[in-house]
Amino acid sequence: MPSSVVSSMHYEPASSTLRITYVGGNVYDYLGVPESIYKAMKTSGSKGTYLNKYIKGNYRFKKLKLEGEHKNK
Repeated sequence: MPSSVVSSMHYEPASSTLRITYVGGNVYDYLGVPESIYKAMKTSGSKGTYLNKYIKGNYRFKKLKLEGEHKNK
C-alpha cells in the first residue's frame, strides 16, 4: 500500500471505524465509515486523494496519540 500520506489503515466492521495512520505518525479513527468506503479506498490508486475526497469532512473522527508516543514523557 504505497502512499505518501497514509502509512497504514485498518477497518473494524463491528464499529464501522476506519483507523488511519499517517506517514507523520498521527493516528485517526474515522467513525461510522461504511465498509464499502473502506474497500474502495483500499483499491484506489491514491489513498491520500481518496481520503481527502471521500472521508475527511464526511465522517466524525477522533485523533489518537502519535504512534510510538508514550504516556510517561
